[in-house]
Amino acid sequence: MIKIRSYTSGDAGTVISWCRDETEFYLWTAGVLGDWPLTAEKFTFVESLIPFIAFDESGPFGFFTLRDPGKAPGELRIGFVIVDPKRRGAGLGSGMLRLGIERAFGCMGAERVTLGVFESNAAALRCYKAAGFRMAENEPPEYYSIHGRVLKCVGLAAEKMRNTGE
Repeated sequence: MIKIRSYTSGDAGTVISWCRDETEFYLWTAGVLGDWPLTAEKFTFVESLIPFIAFDESGPFGFFTLRDPGKAPGELRIGFVIVDPKRRGAGLGSGMLRLGIERAFGCMGAERVTLGVFESNAAALRCYKAAGFRMAENEPPEYYSIHGRVLKCVGLAAEKMRNTGE
């Protein structure tokens, strides 16, 4: 059974170990955490957000953050999503994000949860769509230059279901 808990600084080494190389680092962070290599000191940045660890009976396998993007009341943004490379492809990432969405809607009062993903990252797009995200309407793409390549980052969103009384 997948669960999430609050991240602690003691989790840093585990999460950092899931990012195996420079290319993966920039695709994961878009450079927000500085330059490669990622260190525990640089990773303390995530403590200014609302970070979570996902785990099951085998131990920790995933990480993500929530934050207020300041775009609209009731909106939270998921970021820094990573799953242990040894455990990818088994639906753990989408399960983790479904719990993150539930937490954002339930405990945190969000009406909308968003995230950005590089359009070329097909595995991440599949994961996010399986978790309930859809292409965000009226959200212009962002562009990042990574290793001399310009990558398009598209927005996805999950909306809280409203009870219409029908």
